[in-house]
Amino acid sequence: MKKHIILIFAIIFVSIVNINCQAQQAIVNQPIKIGKKQLVPGEQAPPADAGQNNFGGPRPSVGAGGAARPINRQPRPEPEIKTVSLDELSMSDPFIYPDEKTHTYLLTNSGGRLYKSKDLKMWTGPYSVTDLTGTWMNGLFPAAAEIHHIGSKYYYAGTWSDHSTLIQVVPRRYNVPRNQTQLLVSNSPEGPYKPLVAEKEFCLGPEDWDIIDGTLYQENDTTYMVFVHEWTQLIDGTMDYMPLSKDLTHRTAEPTTMFRASEAAWSKEMNSIGEATFGLKMPGWVTDGPQLFRTKTGKLGMLWSSWGDHRYAQGIAYSVSGKIKGPWIQEKEAFKGDNSGHGMLFTTFEGKRLYIVHHSEGKGPRKPEIWDVDDSGDKLVLGKKIVQ
Repeated sequence: MKKHIILIFAIIFVSIVNINCQAQQAIVNQPIKIGKKQLVPGEQAPPADAGQNNFGGPRPSVGAGGAARPINRQPRPEPEIKTVSLDELSMSDPFIYPDEKTHTYLLTNSGGRLYKSKDLKMWTGPYSVTDLTGTWMNGLFPAAAEIHHIGSKYYYAGTWSDHSTLIQVVPRRYNVPRNQTQLLVSNSPEGPYKPLVAEKEFCLGPEDWDIIDGTLYQENDTTYMVFVHEWTQLIDGTMDYMPLSKDLTHRTAEPTTMFRASEAAWSKEMNSIGEATFGLKMPGWVTDGPQLFRTKTGKLGMLWSSWGDHRYAQGIAYSVSGKIKGPWIQEKEAFKGDNSGHGMLFTTFEGKRLYIVHHSEGKGPRKPEIWDVDDSGDKLVLGKKIVQ
């Protein structure tokens, strides 16, 4: 009897041990988030030649993925507020939001500051309008900033670049930093704008994609973000879209590619036209700065930019279906190919559609210009420059 009791206890003990071991093994087999994959910066494309055409200065050294970022980035100094003419401004990627409530034009750009005007000629600013406290973007400035009014809120779309985080090493080409277009929100078009999603490491797009120049477009009750998947990562840059949730806090599907830069005859391969980027001879074709629009006949088009025979260039693609899904057909010639680009349409308070674009003379600074356009037919036609 005693032997039987001992045997029963032994069986129970072994069973408990086995169950415990199985439970521990199950825990071990579960995926455990241990941080971002560690990447080591590699050899990049050859450096640009002395005196070669080049866009952008050498980029700061990129850290390994998941590396700690500076916790105390110095805030940007507050600029002096002035009133100046449009011609006195220098900026890339201008965008104008007409505020109907105050009859004030609001001008944003790469850099994230805001200017205000009543007549499109004289502008007061620059004003700080964002608060990025508690996010990875804090202390960084946005590129290609835009303002959109959806529902009762105002949304600020901008691209932030974090060079302390590496998302991919493209061998003998580029150490790809984290670039993401993010959305900020405010009750007023003049801000302050705060992150729509306040999580510190949140990214609206896929984290391993180099994403810039996102814009918002609405079709059939769905808001889409249309954005650039950078050529620096892909070689042949693409234009992509992803649908967003009703509250715009997350994507509801993975991105869809609309077209590649090389599909446009006017878009040239960078090395073939002697253009370096960030001080590197990176081969490839560039996509930049999308904006979707409709002509008065209902034709759906997209303004976008690349590099052509005369450096920076503005082009247009049109959707055959009249919907975002396309297919998209490229115009054979650039819309404005004279070292101008990243242009955006807006409508004046009098109902006139105009086009603001940055232009550079030679290697001079980029300057905003405002042009007349004709959108009465199936295709957008460039008119005369009216403000510079």
